[in-house]
Amino acid sequence: GFSQIRERCRGISPLDAKLEKWQIDLLTGNSLAEWIDDFGSPLNVICPEPLVKNIEELNEVARQRDVDFRVYFARKANKCLALVDAAVSTGAGIDVASEQELTQVLNQGVSGRELICTAAVKNYRLLEICVNHEVTIAVDNPDELKQLLIITESLNQNANIALRLSGFLHDEIKLHSRFGFDIAAIEQIVEHIIPDVEQSRIKIIGLHFHLDGYSLSQRIAAVAQCLPVLDHMRTSGHQISFLDIGGGLPMCYLENETQWEEFWVQHAEALLGRGEPITYRNHGLGLIAINNELHGKRNCYPYYQSPVRAVWLAGLLDAQFESSTIAAALRNRGVQLRCEPGRSVLDGCGMTVAQVQFRKQHPNGDWYIGLSMNRTQCRTTSDDFLVDPILIPKISINQTAYLKQTMEGYLVGAYCTESELISLRKFRFPAGVNIGDLIIFPNTAGYLMHFLESR
Repeated sequence: GFSQIRERCRGISPLDAKLEKWQIDLLTGNSLAEWIDDFGSPLNVICPEPLVKNIEELNEVARQRDVDFRVYFARKANKCLALVDAAVSTGAGIDVASEQELTQVLNQGVSGRELICTAAVKNYRLLEICVNHEVTIAVDNPDELKQLLIITESLNQNANIALRLSGFLHDEIKLHSRFGFDIAAIEQIVEHIIPDVEQSRIKIIGLHFHLDGYSLSQRIAAVAQCLPVLDHMRTSGHQISFLDIGGGLPMCYLENETQWEEFWVQHAEALLGRGEPITYRNHGLGLIAINNELHGKRNCYPYYQSPVRAVWLAGLLDAQFESSTIAAALRNRGVQLRCEPGRSVLDGCGMTVAQVQFRKQHPNGDWYIGLSMNRTQCRTTSDDFLVDPILIPKISINQTAYLKQTMEGYLVGAYCTESELISLRKFRFPAGVNIGDLIIFPNTAGYLMHFLESR
């Protein structure tokens, strides 16, 4: 049964992954072993169907509230072009964040009009391609605007842009960001660079923001502060048709909130010296014990969270604004709401498979399980991927070599550094681990496969 599969590899403090049916089918069949033989280790397995379902789920929330809405899939979250095709099939646009992403998507047959370019740094060539292909550009700073003035004049073409705003007030504190124009100064900046709205080749057609983290209340505050700016800019002659709330829609990787809370309790006990370490050399994951007190904050994605995706978006649209809701405010203004999810719409779309190459016992009793992969191949900027992997034993004819002893230890990778761990968490293998066994990291399509990947 499937529950037995989970038992073969468990965190010392377990964190069970949510799994899709296609993943369970592969984990209980023989295809993964054949594919590893054919393509090598590590292997990224991608299934685009959940992406379609996840986007439709968001569309439905907007449809129920009669809000003009469009998802722009954040292409940077995964390099696989089949996901671009799947997103386009739902009517979604694509968010590109580099020249390479842009040219790949254009070569895939997607029209530039269906794209937005949100690259944090945009060189002249990237801006030129955007203008040539009528790609909407999320403009981050005055220098980009000035570059666009030069490019639009030399090409004799208009540029469609969305102004990226930041500096929103939330609970009376100004949210810090390195991105965007300060909302308090935006109108003066625009008047200075685009004094003549009618004559300018730069057309401001949208307002855009991207907030760090996943806070719903911060986004409600940002929308509430963007709409008056949008109104005022329309009266100045700018034909603004959309408000883009960026990415950061939450998702949940884990089956069980109790496990998530218990993990952090056990981890705290270990850091305070009151329990056995559950991470490599008692790594803090962002926390540190000083004078018997924990300081710092978790440097990890919130792998368990609620609400997520559709329910979260509903919370945004149903939030109070003016005398009604944000949904009503968007409807009344004839403004399209856009968002740029990456990770959250890739929920359930992938997994990463690696083969065990060696097992070695350290003098302290811990086992090191060597995998044919390096740590960048399942990693984001988060300190660790806090989701239990799944072990599939190699079914070999020579079963006598099978070591049945319980092992505890760490998954290590191919880089020649002491810090080269695939996961910082300690795992238990009740029936041991053998050369040729497969370790599967579930739900890695969003950022984990490709964001930091290096060979």
